[in-house]
Amino acid sequence: MEQVKELGSALADKVSNALYTGIKAESDSYPQKVSGSQQQSEQPGLEHEMTPEPIYDAEYYKGSGKLQDQAAIITGGDSGIGRSVSILYAREGADVAIVYLPREQKDAEKTKTLVEKEGRRCLLLPGDVASSAFCKECVDRTVQEFGKLNILVNNAALQFYQESVADITDEQLERTFRVNIFAHFYFARSALPHLEKTKGCIINTTSVTMFKGKDCLLDYSSTKGAITAFTRSLSQQLADKGIRVNGVAPGPIWTPLIPSSFPTKNVEEFGQHSAIGRPGQPFECATAYVFLASKDSSYFSGQILHPNGGAVVNA
Repeated sequence: MEQVKELGSALADKVSNALYTGIKAESDSYPQKVSGSQQQSEQPGLEHEMTPEPIYDAEYYKGSGKLQDQAAIITGGDSGIGRSVSILYAREGADVAIVYLPREQKDAEKTKTLVEKEGRRCLLLPGDVASSAFCKECVDRTVQEFGKLNILVNNAALQFYQESVADITDEQLERTFRVNIFAHFYFARSALPHLEKTKGCIINTTSVTMFKGKDCLLDYSSTKGAITAFTRSLSQQLADKGIRVNGVAPGPIWTPLIPSSFPTKNVEEFGQHSAIGRPGQPFECATAYVFLASKDSSYFSGQILHPNGGAVVNA
């Protein structure tokens, strides 16, 4: 019996070492750190000005019709995680409406081209998600264009680096909450009657900062806590309507938010302290959004997925 235990333990060690070696080899093929100093002066940042640009497409990913002929709204879909989600949704057969600020038009046009390359339609919706009226207009135009709505991804966000709570102005506080959490309410409220018809789903982007805290992102991390509570509470409210509500809590992902919010030194060191030892790339999160939008997650609601580079946090 002892020999069997020793053999089993040795086998487990070999498997563990092999998996670690595979993960490290794969990880080493991605950018390990940000090259040079870079900052952008306006939120939420522009992807085409980043060095290196984020990796938004998982070329190995083959679509299998998991979202065939569905229609999705993705806020912040012009760049970062939103762009990657848009591409993979299209690869799985969905038409996509992306919501973004007018100054992000160049990034949005590129995302549109990438979605159309997958053979699907892409509706561009420039505007400010802090406006309730605009959020409703986005839903109405999407349904008018695609005839239905199956998936709502609340992903748009902004953040401001402040070392002291005393430095956070009323204007900054209100702006952060309006964009990061009020918009979730606005979109969910407007999308509800359409999602009821399709038995669709809502996916909200929260953050590892909600679970670990972040001293220099006090208002941002507070909104992410609100998003997590909103996700879990809304999932209970909509369960009997056949609508699933889940969230994704990314870790240090290389997106336009980073160079547009952090000081140069923080940007240069971004992601180095993750367990995997590098920044994550948007496509490494996007598969979580595909899973939560597809029938593969039919028994998931009120849950949060954690693509965060190895941080162990309370679920």
